[in-house]
Amino acid sequence: MGFEISDEFLGTFVPILVYWVYSGMYVCLGSLERYRLHSKVDEDEKNLVTKSAVVKGVLLQQTLQAIISVILFKITGSDDPDASTTQQFSLLLLARQLIVAMLVIDTWQYFIHRYMHINKFLYKHIHSQHHRLIVPYSYGALYNHPLEGLLLDTIGGALSFLFSGMSPRTAIFFFSFATIKTVDDHCGLWLPGNPFHIFFSNNSAYHDVHHQLYGSKYNFSQPFFVLWDRILGTYLPYSLEKRATGGFETRPIKASKDE
Repeated sequence: MGFEISDEFLGTFVPILVYWVYSGMYVCLGSLERYRLHSKVDEDEKNLVTKSAVVKGVLLQQTLQAIISVILFKITGSDDPDASTTQQFSLLLLARQLIVAMLVIDTWQYFIHRYMHINKFLYKHIHSQHHRLIVPYSYGALYNHPLEGLLLDTIGGALSFLFSGMSPRTAIFFFSFATIKTVDDHCGLWLPGNPFHIFFSNNSAYHDVHHQLYGSKYNFSQPFFVLWDRILGTYLPYSLEKRATGGFETRPIKASKDE
């Protein structure tokens, strides 16, 4: 009898592998100064945390996420071994599950993320850890305080899984896609032909605005759409302009209230 890897195992650990592989790709592309949103010098000098500390923080969060994911899959697992296979034949069902999951995680993350900026205690002691990355880069995407990682990512992912009704096999695709999208949003690059920049208004430039001082009270939406920012008035439009020294920079089109 051959060795079989369960969907639950893949759904837990494939997104982690995808995170580091996709991040590594952007690290290799980071030397292309003409596509950077910030210079390499700014990345090294402006950030308030070392890259080794970022790696350790991300690994801690992924360990906690893996434990919770295994428990979640065990609790919600179907007794029918063919259930996930049967679901795959319904493209309409699959599309509905993915759209619901995207809307659920976007809604959850917007309001938790925004509240962490409104509440001074939560920002100072929890969310400010992520904003030590003034110049975001790919493998810093999940660099958060462990409690924020639990609230924002782990619980948000669990809710999207439960409310969408997706199978563990569908979850492998969805969470891998969400991971790639999150890494891309933090990559600090504006690459020509990038499909995430073409199909999503919420992209690396949009999120870069939020990491800057002038945009810290705007552009809370993540990781897919800008829906809640537009509805609730926290959308800050920007222009993407070429730097004289090479690369691009984001500039607000209208002045923020703090300027």
